[in-house]
Formats: sequence, structure tokens, C-alpha cells
Amino acid sequence: MTMGEPGGIGSEIAFKAWQALKDKHEPGRPAFFLIDDPARLEKRAHLGNWPVEITTISKAEQATEAFSFALPVLPLKKGMTRDLLEITPGKARKNTAEAVIASVEQGVKLALDGAACGVVTNPIQKSALMQSGFAHPGHTEFLGELSKDAGLPKGMVRGPVMMLASPALRVVPVTIHTALKDVPGTLTTDLIVTRVTATAQSMMRDFGIKAPRIAMAGLNPHAGEAGGLGREEIDIISPAIKRLRQLGMNVFGPIPADSMFHEDARSQYDVAIAMYHDQGLIPIKTLSFFDAINITLGLPFVRTSPDHGTGLAIADKGVARPDSLIAAIYHADRIYRHRLVFDTQNA
Repeated sequence: MTMGEPGGIGSEIAFKAWQALKDKHEPGRPAFFLIDDPARLEKRAHLGNWPVEITTISKAEQATEAFSFALPVLPLKKGMTRDLLEITPGKARKNTAEAVIASVEQGVKLALDGAACGVVTNPIQKSALMQSGFAHPGHTEFLGELSKDAGLPKGMVRGPVMMLASPALRVVPVTIHTALKDVPGTLTTDLIVTRVTATAQSMMRDFGIKAPRIAMAGLNPHAGEAGGLGREEIDIISPAIKRLRQLGMNVFGPIPADSMFHEDARSQYDVAIAMYHDQGLIPIKTLSFFDAINITLGLPFVRTSPDHGTGLAIADKGVARPDSLIAAIYHADRIYRHRLVFDTQNA
């Protein structure tokens, strides 16, 4: 687990997640460790009066044995922690960006090296990172860059592709952190085919769904009204659906987005494809705000995260809910196990 924004709720929800999981004795209980500064966490635990014991580990594999009695922390590399003890809860500062980024980089390396089963990322404050020169619009794109040279199983399409998932809905936006005015120009048939192919492969490999049903949203109101309200459905989306069907995928649409997220509609598909960020994220956050999670598809390692932000306004007030982070931990473990089975069967 990465540290996330040190001025936000990442520490609090990590403490609560550890407290919720440490005493569980079910088979395969997932254990996690934080990549952070142990001194910073001890200070936060003391100030927040959290009954959390912190233990420092030097190797990832030590986390499993330590987890039942203390929250394992793998320290950041030397030189990264000088500003972390001076942070103010509720405020994001650019001078901690180096540590935040380093935590993600360490986590990815551990996962790629096989020392960890996956990476669960705590929320980052993108504005603070960008002020420090961070060149990526979000976690998803950064993770793709960090792992671009790592191999994927033969035939798998490379992401990163962002999925939001909950018990009620799974949704993938074709364009991710793109300004709304730029979406029509960014949307192409090839982009849709790539995103959906990666999604279909992940549904099989990561979720164990052998023949996923994939519903495609339109871009315009009423899915373009046969060209009367826009031609993207005719010129871009429908050709993508045709090509995907030719490749053997069960894809249907384009469907007007305002009628594809009610209960009866959701029962007809396993994953919805939205054309832009809010078209897909508003429905899932309305349905499952506290237990939806973010999953990055098409990476050579497992990555999940909570679906919420850094919570600066409620940092250190004791009210942050860990539900989404706990779900992200369980999903990371579950996806890793699905991949082991799938890859063995398809070797």
C-alpha cells in the first residue's frame, strides 16, 4: 500500500483497514504493508489517538508474519522523508511530492519483481504533485508509464485502462482524465477497440468471467438520435462495436447513457463502457460511493485503489470511512489469485 497524500486521510483509513483485518482468521486473509515513513505514521497515530502498533520491516515478505500484531511499514528510501513530519493535516504541500511519488515507484517495483502480489494506492493530491513538476494527469497514467517496459502475457492488450467496480456496477471510461471539450476529438474507433479488448481480457483473467457481456454507451444525448444529435455514434462508436464483435467479443450498443444504469439494465451486462469520465463515474459513485474501488486494467501487475480522493477537509477528524480501501485490498488479493489460475490454465 502506498502512502498517498500525507496531509489527507490515507493514514487514517490505513490504520482502520489494519484494525479491521488484523484479527480475521479466515483462510487467505490478505495482509498488507505500507510504504511510508514509520516516524510519520507513529506521530499521526499518537495525535489521532489511534490504537495502532507500527512495526518497521526491511523486506516485503516480513509483512505476513507481523500483520496480526502490528501494521508493517517498509520505509521510504533515505532522503525522502525530511518534510513528512512537518505536514499539517488537511493541507497538501508540493514539498512532499517526492516522497509520495517514491512510494508509488517502490510499490510498482516490488510488484513487478514478485515481492508483492499487487499495489493498493492511497489517494494522491494531483494539484500538489503537478506543482512539483509531476507530468501525469493521475495515478493511472503514471502506473502505465512505470510499467511500459514490463512484459504482459502473450496476446494481452496493454493498458492502462481505468475500471471502477462495485457489487452494483463495473464501468470503464474510454477517455479518462480528459477535459470534456476535448473528448470528441480524443475519441477514435481504435481507442475504443483497444480499451474494450483490454477490458474483455481482464474480465476473463482477473474476474473469472468466461464470456463477458459488454454494454457500450453512446456519447451524445439519445446516443446521437440517428445522427440528429451528433455523428460520433455512427462514425466512431458503431464501427468499433462491429470490429469488436468480429474479434469474438459480446459487445452491444451504443446505448443512451441515461437509460443504461438502472437496475434492470445493469442485469444485462457485466461491464459498461462509458465514453468519458463523468458519464461512468457519476452512476457508480451514486450507487456505491463507499464501497466502489478503482482497478487499473492492462498492467503487468495488480493495482487497485479506493474510488475517493484525499479527503483533506476531514483529515485527522476520525470520520473517514475505510470501506473502499478495505474492498480494494480484498480485490487486489482476489485478482491476483484469479490470474494465477487463469495463467496456469492458459499456459
